[in-house]
Amino acid sequence: MYKYGKKILWGLLGVLVIIQFIHPERNESGSAPGDITGKYTVPGEVMAVLKPACYDCHSNLTRYPWYANIQPVAWWLAAHVNDGKRHLNFHEFTTRRVAVQNHKLEEIIEMVKEEEMPLGSYTWTHADARLSDAQRELIVNWAKSAMDSLKAQYPADSLVLRRK
Repeated sequence: MYKYGKKILWGLLGVLVIIQFIHPERNESGSAPGDITGKYTVPGEVMAVLKPACYDCHSNLTRYPWYANIQPVAWWLAAHVNDGKRHLNFHEFTTRRVAVQNHKLEEIIEMVKEEEMPLGSYTWTHADARLSDAQRELIVNWAKSAMDSLKAQYPADSLVLRRK
């Protein structure tokens, strides 16, 4: 049994070495065709909180830690970032319908208030993403203000998200 266990370990080591040469695409384009700041006022103090706490997973420009070069961690991070961007992308925010933008602002409020965002797994390695109560309140108040500006510009029925 020891003989087979040793072969299995060597095989696993070989696979780990080989997969180091297979890298996922990185989220580093930085393109911002519908950046949230193009339509909404985002005060400097709000952006100073959003960038380190949200933008790595919710924009087109991720700051990668050193361990993002190690497989299979890089694949996990790539999937995580892609999922985050699918839910909310600050660089493509205004390309969505107004009702979707309004809904995303509601979700920002909910997720930040409930401390569901930023994810705990992210804040373990990104201390600058750990939000204080004051920072959470700042984001929530900003998102409410952005929703108020939408309510002032658009009819109420156009802000209701209707599932297709």
